[in-house]
Amino acid sequence: MIDQIRQKLWLLTVVLTLCSTTVFVACAHRDSSTEQASTGKVAEIVERGTVLVGTTGDYRPLSFCEADGTYWGFGIEMAKAIAKELGVDARFVKTSWPTLTADVLAEPQLFDFAIGGITITDTRRETMLMSEGYLANGKTILCRASQRDRYKSLTDVDQPDVLVMVNPGGLNEKFARANLKQARITVHPKNEEIPERIAAGEADVMITEITEAPYYVQKDARLAAPLLNEPFTHGQIGVLMQKGQEDLLQVVNSTIQKMKSDGTLRQLHAKYGLVYAY
Repeated sequence: MIDQIRQKLWLLTVVLTLCSTTVFVACAHRDSSTEQASTGKVAEIVERGTVLVGTTGDYRPLSFCEADGTYWGFGIEMAKAIAKELGVDARFVKTSWPTLTADVLAEPQLFDFAIGGITITDTRRETMLMSEGYLANGKTILCRASQRDRYKSLTDVDQPDVLVMVNPGGLNEKFARANLKQARITVHPKNEEIPERIAAGEADVMITEITEAPYYVQKDARLAAPLLNEPFTHGQIGVLMQKGQEDLLQVVNSTIQKMKSDGTLRQLHAKYGLVYAY
């Protein structure tokens, strides 16, 4: 009888010890998760009450800054949707194509993520985080309407008597220098001014994107994009941010997926005259 009582007491002790250990481990895990959540990028943004968005403001119709400081465009609306998902306001911070990578990687950070015509590339993914794509993209040209029949391929552009104008530091300039060996290349500092300079005859061709060219063709009858449906490259545009912000990346990707599934992204494409490719 005594042995049976001792055995029961031993079993009870073992059970209590296991329960205590489980509770301790669970509490420790919860405390660790809570600490991680309270120190993550999303928590920082929520506590601040504002998400800081880097954008060039020179890329109609994706990101443009008016003289009064008002930002508008496809990418701007995407940023505001992400801010809404975070439950905060969006504040836009000016960056530029030549300084984009340095600005994203700056310490202390200048902004939480960058948006607006940023092509997803392996090179960028080596040093930074990029979201999934929310807009199809590809290189094309903008030229004077009077010369639309001259340009039927990239070879027609790459001729000694063709002056190609690009904005500095971005993928447009890199593409031009990598693929145009005979054409002359000139760099103009303000991307948004190049279409007008092409129309005025200061240069013959602008290397641009299929997201940007239609806007200027619609706005200015002097311009044409003869190779719009035959882009030289194929890619996607996404959101760019520092590594180590995987919690923010998750929110951004979740927002993009939600906008795809509920039709919001398709509506934005229609609003800005862009092809929906998802």
